[in-house]
Amino acid sequence: MFRPDSRSKHPRRTGPLMASALLAVALLGGCASSGSSEDKYALYEANAGAPVNSFQYFGRINGWTSLGDSAVAIWTRPGEAWLLDLSGPCPDLPFATMIGVTSNMNRVSARFDRVIPGNTGPGATIPCHIQQIRPLDVKAIRSAEREQPADATLEMPAGEAQQPVE
Repeated sequence: MFRPDSRSKHPRRTGPLMASALLAVALLGGCASSGSSEDKYALYEANAGAPVNSFQYFGRINGWTSLGDSAVAIWTRPGEAWLLDLSGPCPDLPFATMIGVTSNMNRVSARFDRVIPGNTGPGATIPCHIQQIRPLDVKAIRSAEREQPADATLEMPAGEAQQPVE
């Protein structure tokens, strides 16, 4: 299909361009996990250890996975991850493209520090208080995710790795 461009004397072809854009959107939608956030949370919770008061944090998140609006898993190193249960719903978390975590003296503490969702759109972002911290068994989670049927695979954190919001 040819459509004249009002800024140019030359016609421009938009049909293939529009088809390519729609295909890209469809493919991006296909990248989303078919597993629900409840299923992902159940998997991570099943592979979480006993609650701890805090963990060592050197200002960098290696990866993260939103587990709905009340929990997030963060990777501080490739083989070290933490399940952060939040004190209430964090409405910006499921839509965040990056997150940050507050800390004091290189430690993230339960009931004191917060998760800060980033790039959620216009307006102020509300920090979400960390209620509980549990270490995750990363090997067990990866093994369980590999065993999932192809139509129910869960996202790996590397696909969601983001720079922290400061």
